[in-house]
Amino acid sequence: MTTMRVLIGREGKVEIVEVPVPEAGAGQVRVKVAAAAVQPVDLFSASGTLPDFKVTDPQEAYGLGWDVAGVVDQVGPGVTGLAAGQRVFGLADRLMLPHKVHAEYVILDAGEVAAAPEGISPVEAATLPLNTLTAIQALDLAGLSAGQSLLVTGAAGALGGYLVEIAAARGLRVVGLAGAGDEEVVRGFGAEWFVPRGADLAAAVRAVAPGGVDGVVDAAIVGLAALDSVRGGGAYVAVAAGAAPVPLRGIRVTTVYVRSDAGQLAQVARWAAAGRLALRVAGTYPLEQAADAYARLGAGGLRGRLVLTP
Repeated sequence: MTTMRVLIGREGKVEIVEVPVPEAGAGQVRVKVAAAAVQPVDLFSASGTLPDFKVTDPQEAYGLGWDVAGVVDQVGPGVTGLAAGQRVFGLADRLMLPHKVHAEYVILDAGEVAAAPEGISPVEAATLPLNTLTAIQALDLAGLSAGQSLLVTGAAGALGGYLVEIAAARGLRVVGLAGAGDEEVVRGFGAEWFVPRGADLAAAVRAVAPGGVDGVVDAAIVGLAALDSVRGGGAYVAVAAGAAPVPLRGIRVTTVYVRSDAGQLAQVARWAAAGRLALRVAGTYPLEQAADAYARLGAGGLRGRLVLTP
């Protein structure tokens, strides 16, 4: 095969184009894609505007797709620990690449992939990297210790669910905020307390954590109401560019910007293989129906992730 199909975003639409199959360079691997999740950030890239990322020189087209699962089919010079034929999953974390993982093949740096979780399908594995790595890195930024309290907003969502699971695994006492009908799901992830969306958030949180929680990861981008739930001197982690509120009352306010990390992916693989992470596939689409998948994601209301299969 000398050419491949790849999905790009151009003028607010997604389209499939034919491009040459790329070659792995030094420190890189080429992965034959088996499955690739569709994320909300892909909708922004497909729009071509990317306002939150302050792109001052927009490109004609943007590569799409962050999460991938597949098989290494070419190993570049200097790569160790990865071999042709190996099942892997990973994260293409560079925003401005012309071609990304919504394709038949993708080039990734060796540090962006890890061995795929044993015992789960490529479709399931492809839903993990972006959300689990964001959760791990957000919790690291919060800097809380076992026994401390954490509010997770959007606790039933694709990111929020992993935040609750991983925080609980670290020994944190979690307050989960989600829709009233999601209480059983959120408690199943490991939340000790549940607050329904629409309640007086700060009052409800402070009722179970007097003085306020030690920190919050604001996956639902609630903003000041989430900040008001945190004790003075606590921690607030935003998950979207430009979403961080003013750091009132000495609260340490940071924003998580996800990066690929092979070591953390390996940990995610171990958790997934052991059944410690919920695998949430909302549906699958062949690559040629990618426009339908993007439209479905844009319509909202999903639990889990849609996945493209080339």
